[in-house]
Amino acid sequence: MATFVLFGGTGDLAKRKIIPALFSAFVNGRVDKDFSFIGAAREKIDDAEFRNRVEASITTYASKDGAPDPEKVQAFLALTFYAKIDAREATDFESLKQRLHTCETNATLFYLATGPDIFIPIVEQLSKHGLVEGNARVVVEKPLGRDAQSAKEINQSLRCYLKENQIYRIDHYLGKEMVQNLLALRFANLFLEPLWNRKWVQDVQISIAEQVGVETRGDFYDHTGALRDMVQNHLLQLVSIVAMEPPVNANPDAIRDEKVKVLRALHKFTPEEVSKKTVRGQYRAGAVDGKPVIGYHNEAGVPTSSRTETFVAIRAEINNWRWAGVPFYLRTGKRMASRSAEITINFKPIPYSIFGQSQGPMRSNRLVISLQPEESVELFMKAKEPGEGIRLSDVALNLDFAEASNLRRVESYERLLLDAMHGDLTLFVRDDELSAAWEWIDPIMNAWKNDSEGLKSYIAGSWGPAAASYLLAQNGAAWGEEFVDN
Repeated sequence: MATFVLFGGTGDLAKRKIIPALFSAFVNGRVDKDFSFIGAAREKIDDAEFRNRVEASITTYASKDGAPDPEKVQAFLALTFYAKIDAREATDFESLKQRLHTCETNATLFYLATGPDIFIPIVEQLSKHGLVEGNARVVVEKPLGRDAQSAKEINQSLRCYLKENQIYRIDHYLGKEMVQNLLALRFANLFLEPLWNRKWVQDVQISIAEQVGVETRGDFYDHTGALRDMVQNHLLQLVSIVAMEPPVNANPDAIRDEKVKVLRALHKFTPEEVSKKTVRGQYRAGAVDGKPVIGYHNEAGVPTSSRTETFVAIRAEINNWRWAGVPFYLRTGKRMASRSAEITINFKPIPYSIFGQSQGPMRSNRLVISLQPEESVELFMKAKEPGEGIRLSDVALNLDFAEASNLRRVESYERLLLDAMHGDLTLFVRDDELSAAWEWIDPIMNAWKNDSEGLKSYIAGSWGPAAASYLLAQNGAAWGEEFVDN
């Protein structure tokens, strides 16, 4: 990959994630020697001003282990340029063309870190100016559409100018090390496969909790909500990987074929089922880590009458032979008690205990896969406590990936950028995946539109509305943080 063009190059996503990831790849020798970076945006600034901003981004966000090497920063800046681009100005793209050389062996990656409303105008202009020929690839950020119909229209428009193998629909969760480890965990360990089905699994819980509020994205978030922002993409991608059948090989399309089957097998809710199997909430003022925080209605850019959800819990079901009857509990929210992303496989309880009633009810075995803040896999088993008599307790067989390997940890955006540069589509979303996800989400959104009473409030710094706990309790289950062994 010779040239990386970042549309939205002066935006917040570029500053916080993309530029630091690109710099990290450069520092670690993961980009070609003839690499160059062009930031593109509507602002009228020159190369020098853009380099100042890039340097500030690198200094602030690029290194967790101390200040970046000044010589490497300057080397990266020497390869950095700026192009003033208005998506609807053809002359701007003509100027960009003069700075690029696209052929079969010298590819260009165009990253659209912009609002979805200008995806098509940008791609249209790139096509008109012959910039998407050969090895050119285009990365598009989420959200891709607001519902199934708009996503379909965007995809159809993209394919007017691009081949499907040129379109990289990014979901940064798929770049996380542990998400990829899910594939290894499932399909490289024989002992798990016989247990990975309805016969042995009681339920599956997938939870992504954030402590932050909407920050500076109040206006954007209020038009999006947690269902579109998190469930439609991140959570459903995790569901598809956890529940998929073994692919025929590790090729991108073989893996994505199996993911699509899961998404299509998700039971689509009727309006009546939505009220029983979903919970939506909105945070009010509270405290996070002991510090007071304002409620959602007081966030900048949020109308005081807003009914946009900041929390979602869903009991999903997969209608196939492997998973029929096994609840998949999905949960995500802002201003939660802690920051975490976890997948928990709760196995069924033992059919009979030989240890008597004195033990009381015991939590069944479970496999906990932590995606953040730390990456780990824990298999909880029962073992005898030291001392007289027999008293059982949970013992975790723990694989801590930070301790297990001294290799450098590659952040999700860096990994996905490199995959796009190398033409690897495995961790990117295919158009039929996107469509299947929206088709499942649409009935929930439509039912919520007609439900003026369903939005619950929860205190910032809690684990969400009480209704989310009841969603599980009515089936004898509990979220991980709520379960207390006797």
